Amino acid sequence: MSLILGVDIGGTKIAAGVVDDDGEILDRRVCPTPSRKGGSAVIAAVLAVTLSLREANPIHAIGVGSAGVIDPSNGSVLSATDSIADWAGTPLRGLLHEAAGLPVAVCNDVHAHALGEAVHGAGRGHRSMIMMAVGTGLGGAHVVDGAMFTGVHGAAGHFGHIPVDGAEGVVCPCGRTGHLESICSGPALFALYRSLGGDPAVPGAPEILARVEDDPVAADAVARSATALGRVAGGLVNALDADAVVLSGGLGLAADPWWSSMEAALRATTIPLLSEVPALRAELGNDAAIVGAAHHARSVMEGPR
Repeated sequence: MSLILGVDIGGTKIAAGVVDDDGEILDRRVCPTPSRKGGSAVIAAVLAVTLSLREANPIHAIGVGSAGVIDPSNGSVLSATDSIADWAGTPLRGLLHEAAGLPVAVCNDVHAHALGEAVHGAGRGHRSMIMMAVGTGLGGAHVVDGAMFTGVHGAAGHFGHIPVDGAEGVVCPCGRTGHLESICSGPALFALYRSLGGDPAVPGAPEILARVEDDPVAADAVARSATALGRVAGGLVNALDADAVVLSGGLGLAADPWWSSMEAALRATTIPLLSEVPALRAELGNDAAIVGAAHHARSVMEGPR
């Protein structure tokens, strides 16, 4: 049995775990991300967690899932939002390899999340899986035979930036308008509800989801948002011939009527040949990115099969 350290670097916390061959986390650490202090401080925090776990476990390699677009050729951060200050340009793989003296593989955090679900979670047993992570933002990934498709620039899976009906003129966090994420994320659902004349006392997306039965504006906003996501998911199934769609995140895992509206739109969009492709709820929760990052490192160490 070989043990791989999986590390999930997010804007709020750094979570790491020692993962065995079966995807089980045997030991773990969590610490806050010093996101306002910049890349050097974040690397130092990652190393502190890494060395702590390495002292207690015979780790063979390190897999990292990080916020930002990751260069698949060298494991550096190509671009990033301001959730971590001065993160773009950080040579993540090189710095960690030099400091820890172990093989290091780096991928995007949503890609890592998808790998975890594809290999050890809801997507296991499916050759081609689309992941859509719907929470504060909307990320995604496409995993085929246990390997992620990163694209030329490492940016594959930005499904939240697909144009959709109903988002015309609505500004997306990327700065463009009309994208799925601008009406289908937690903050976007809240903004949509307000724009439709919703109760100004309602504080956020969870409360909107809870009011659907008694609040017609909430029902309308949820139906619009979920339908947009389902149509995009169905279109991706058609384009990629995937055999499963896995949803995660606070909004992606929402119960009915959000889920039923999303799935109805997916079914109405897929071509008949693909009409039975399942939509599945993610299973691994916050552990998915740790498990997926470790799987990525294990796959890099083993090489092409």
